[in-house]
Amino acid sequence: MTVVLLMLGMVTAASAQAHATPQRLTGSATICSNSPVPAGWVITGAYNSSSCTGTGVAYTITDTSNLTSLSAVCSQSPIPGGWVITGAYNNGGCIGTGVSYTLVKITTQSSITVCSQSPIPPGWVIVNAYNNSGCGGTGVGYTLNSVANLSSVTACSQSPIPAGWVITGAYNNSGCVGTGVSYTLVKITTQSSITVCSQSPIPPGWVITGAYNNGSCVGTGVGYTLVDSANQTSLTVCSQSPLPGGWVITGAYNNSSCTGTGIAYTLVKITTQTSITVCSQSPIPAGWVISGSFNSGSCAGTGIAYSIRRV
Repeated sequence: MTVVLLMLGMVTAASAQAHATPQRLTGSATICSNSPVPAGWVITGAYNSSSCTGTGVAYTITDTSNLTSLSAVCSQSPIPGGWVITGAYNNGGCIGTGVSYTLVKITTQSSITVCSQSPIPPGWVIVNAYNNSGCGGTGVGYTLNSVANLSSVTACSQSPIPAGWVITGAYNNSGCVGTGVSYTLVKITTQSSITVCSQSPIPPGWVITGAYNNGSCVGTGVGYTLVDSANQTSLTVCSQSPLPGGWVITGAYNNSSCTGTGIAYTLVKITTQTSITVCSQSPIPAGWVISGSFNSGSCAGTGIAYSIRRV
């Protein structure tokens, strides 16, 4: 009796442990098409199934955790982060879309060729775009380069722009099928000012201090002079400039050096002030209130100024 009870206790403990720490499913599995696909898994087959009432379609799914490439992923599949589409073709084994993708995982590559419907991994840019019959659906392929070890690169205009990079030139390029335009990209490193094209992203904390016609910026024909506001407490910027947090507009006036709007702003950074006069188009910092308003010739555009104070 004692032996039996001990054995029963061991079985119960083992069963409880199994329920407490379920094993992760690996390899492949079959799910209904209305089921979420687990993170890191892809759909490698889609077919009619009477076992899936409501949709009538089942998916075969495969775990990618130990793989670096897959040759037949249905196009309705989620694409795991860090994977790209290198081919697309018709596949009757993918009911619903009839298209499969060839996927490759980015590991040590610094350059790779993908189809234009591929996700672009963060920190990669499109350096070439061309017709590619191996990319069913779009018929266009991209050459991607990593910018991890670069400070400048030429990219097609449909490319994502990595954070901290700006567009310093734009020109016609037949090697960029789809847009026909390339960008010269530069990484912001130690610069405190830089000249960019007006279609460039503006890095956080940077402002536009000048705007002018620039034939080297195909598409807009306008260039900007950018300045980093990090070590400044006052600046004159063009009115199309983003305003850094904690700065206010204390003056607005006509300025022919700001092509596009023709208006410049005088900006002041809020530091130790407890009250200040701003133009009515100024943002009001958090924790400040408007205590008065009045007409002001120093605020072109609205003609109204506010007295604001910290609360």
